[in-house]
Amino acid sequence: MADTSIGTPEQLRDPDYTPPLIKAVPLGIQHVLAMFVSNVTPAIIVCGAAGFGFGSNSPDFPQMIYMIQMSMFFAGIATLFQSIGVGPVGARLPIVQGTSFAFIPIMIPLVAGKGVDAIAVLMGGILVGGLFHAVLGLFIGKIRFALPPLVTGLVVTMIGLALVKVGIQYAAGGVPAIGTPEYGSGLNWLMAGTVILVTLGLKFFARGMLSVSAVLIGLLVGYGLAFVLGQVNLGNVGRASSFALPNPLHFGLEFSVAAIVGFCAMSFVSAVETVGDVSGITKGGAGREATDKEIQGATFADGIGTAISGLFGALPNTSFSQNVGLIAMTGVMSRHVVTIGAVFLILCGLVPKIGAIISSIPIEVLGGGVIVMFGMVVAAGISMLSDVTWNRRNMVIFAIALSLGLGLQLEPGALQYLPGTIKVLATSGILPAAVIAIVLNLVLPEDLSDESTEEVSGGMAGHGKGSLGQSDHG
Repeated sequence: MADTSIGTPEQLRDPDYTPPLIKAVPLGIQHVLAMFVSNVTPAIIVCGAAGFGFGSNSPDFPQMIYMIQMSMFFAGIATLFQSIGVGPVGARLPIVQGTSFAFIPIMIPLVAGKGVDAIAVLMGGILVGGLFHAVLGLFIGKIRFALPPLVTGLVVTMIGLALVKVGIQYAAGGVPAIGTPEYGSGLNWLMAGTVILVTLGLKFFARGMLSVSAVLIGLLVGYGLAFVLGQVNLGNVGRASSFALPNPLHFGLEFSVAAIVGFCAMSFVSAVETVGDVSGITKGGAGREATDKEIQGATFADGIGTAISGLFGALPNTSFSQNVGLIAMTGVMSRHVVTIGAVFLILCGLVPKIGAIISSIPIEVLGGGVIVMFGMVVAAGISMLSDVTWNRRNMVIFAIALSLGLGLQLEPGALQYLPGTIKVLATSGILPAAVIAIVLNLVLPEDLSDESTEEVSGGMAGHGKGSLGQSDHG
């Protein structure tokens, strides 16, 4: 509910309004708290997959601290692009940017077990993918027809399904612990379970920022429990410096076809997600539709922010949907509030000790948080799919795309004879599913009789919108 002490109803709906600083600063920090955990988690997952993350005992472990630091710094920079704008770049709306989950299933196969040297391939893909994403801003309105809720909902669901395994592995003790007696121990699940229970309790029984920041608070409680149990190692915090600037080409740049194709393809999905977030902000905060200029500027900022991130060792950026919900909750549409949050993120990114503290969180505690977060990604995809008219045609498209995409995720060895580039892209599962869904949606006829699917449905019929007594068109 809007706080009218901050300003009049007209002022609260105005992106250019600046509330009094005594109110604006806490509101800006709220935005950071709402996205903080989600923003740093991709760096932790990617470094862990490469082999220098939690529990690896790798001499390259400090590189994960650097990537966490850059995740904060460049999320702040990309947010400034959106809230302040630079020429045509930026929507000049209260859009908070952060590191995207969407690219994780693409990144993991590219770096799996290859160490810190493999990160250069990611950075090359991020740079090219970001520039491609920015170019999409020139005609984003013209390609939205190819990405209806059937396709975007499927892709987001697939992203979540690809990540839930990571959450369970972390909660049980992390990949390095697999095969040891400690993996899946009662102590590990006690720490992870505490985070889950606290998060659920706050989500269901708290209101306002306590509910919005439930995952962060759950992690803090889990961290406190782990500290009491002697599971927290603060050695890296003492060794980390108090101030450090971003290092250009920190991981180097290497260009591979697989990385470039993967990042460019996922940019379509990220761009459409940003369009949805911009529309959600203007509808929920200002009661109007987003303008073409705002949508184009937001897409430019997404892409340019991502490309710059790749030059300094950070991961792809995108608009954060949870902050759209926070604007609806507070009723404050001011872009200058988000600018304050962006400055706070940038300052955090300049202090390596903050990254070191984050890296001291036991992986089991983090696992409890990501189980909730990645489950919510799946739920978000299913929510998008609820907008689909579930006629027979759409059911068949969804069935084929999901079956092949999820199947390739679960059994990557089935493609062992494919060339390396194609194999990496195909075993993510997401790109095959997206391509199949897009192509079938564009080429299949609208009419598909009930009888034509009965022989493969095992006697089971859907009862979603459009499946009972409604037209088979849509």
